[in-house]
Amino acid sequence: MKAQALVCTEQQEFVLDEVEYSPLQPRDLWVRALRTGVSIGTELLLVRSQVSWGPFPIITGYQGVGIVEQVGSAVKDFAVGDRIYYRGCSAGITWQGRPVSATSGAHASHVVTDSTNVLHGPAKLPEGVDEEAASLFVMPSVGLNGVNMAGVAMGDRVVVIGAGLIGLGNVATAKLRGAVTVAVDIDDQRLAVARQLGADHTINSSREDLDERMKQIVPDGADVVFEASGNPKCVDLGIALCRREGKFVFQGNYGAGPLSFRFLEAHNRRIRAFFPCDDGYVPSRRTVIKLMAEGALDWGRTITHRLDAREAPKFYDDVNRGRVKNLLGAVIRWS
Repeated sequence: MKAQALVCTEQQEFVLDEVEYSPLQPRDLWVRALRTGVSIGTELLLVRSQVSWGPFPIITGYQGVGIVEQVGSAVKDFAVGDRIYYRGCSAGITWQGRPVSATSGAHASHVVTDSTNVLHGPAKLPEGVDEEAASLFVMPSVGLNGVNMAGVAMGDRVVVIGAGLIGLGNVATAKLRGAVTVAVDIDDQRLAVARQLGADHTINSSREDLDERMKQIVPDGADVVFEASGNPKCVDLGIALCRREGKFVFQGNYGAGPLSFRFLEAHNRRIRAFFPCDDGYVPSRRTVIKLMAEGALDWGRTITHRLDAREAPKFYDDVNRGRVKNLLGAVIRWS
C-alpha cells in the first residue's frame, strides 16, 4: 500500500515523495486524507531534534480529516465512505527502502489507522463540521485538557500567556466554561483572534504595561494562569500573575532541556501546578468536535494559511527558516 507523504530528513530537508505502508491489518482503516492540520510548534521541535519520537527520516503531523476507502476484516464500527477525523498513521512505513518514524505521520495522502485504538483511534466526523477547522482538532483539545485538569470553573479569572493555537484553545474552552478570560501576547493578529474566540480582555505586552493592566483586571491576581507560549522566560511571569493559592498550568512544551523558575515566588503563594500532556483523548476530542458542530467553537478563525500538498515541502522549509509571517493555523489539502 503506497501513498505520498511529507518526509523530513535529519538534515531538516523536506520532500513530498512516495512511501510504502505495511499490509492492512484486520482492525485497520485505509483512509484517503482530505485535510491535515499543522501543529507547527511541536512539529518544529521534532524537526530540530529538540524532542524525539523516533529516528529520522520522519513524517510529522498528528491531526487530519479523511474518507475511509477500505476496512479490515474485523472492523465493526466504520464503513467505506465514512468521513472521519484521526490522529495519525499506525502502520509501519518505509521510504526509499528505509524505515520511517511516523511521528504520528498524518501528513500523507493516505494513512492506515487502527479503528480500535483506545487513546488515539479515529472517530466519525459529524455532519456540518467544517473539514478545515476539524483538521486542527487536536489544538483546542489540548487546550481543553489543560482547562479540565486545572478545574476551571464559572467565574474564575483566567490568564493565558501566548495566543498560539494551544493558548487559543485555553481561551475558548475556559470562556465556554464561564470564566473571565485574559489573553496576553505580543502579536495583535493573535490577540484579535483571541477576542473572536471569547477573550474578555487582551493585552499586548510588548507595548502595554502588563502589571498595570493586570491590576485593573484582576487586582488580587488570577485564579488560573496558563503558560501556553512554551517560552521558559514566561514561566516566572505567569507565576507572578497568580493569586495566593492560585493555579499555574505548564501548558507549553519546553523541550527536553531543564526548566527553572523562581521557587520562592511560587512557594510563598502556595500555588498549585499542573502539567497537562496530550489532548485529553476521546472525551476532549469528542467535546471539541461537538462544539464545532454546534457552532460554539468557531475554530476556522484560527486558520491563516492554506496550501496544497505539493506546496508543503517549501512551506515547511520556509517556516523552519523563519520566512513565514503571521502564521497561526495552517491546513494542507490532499484531495
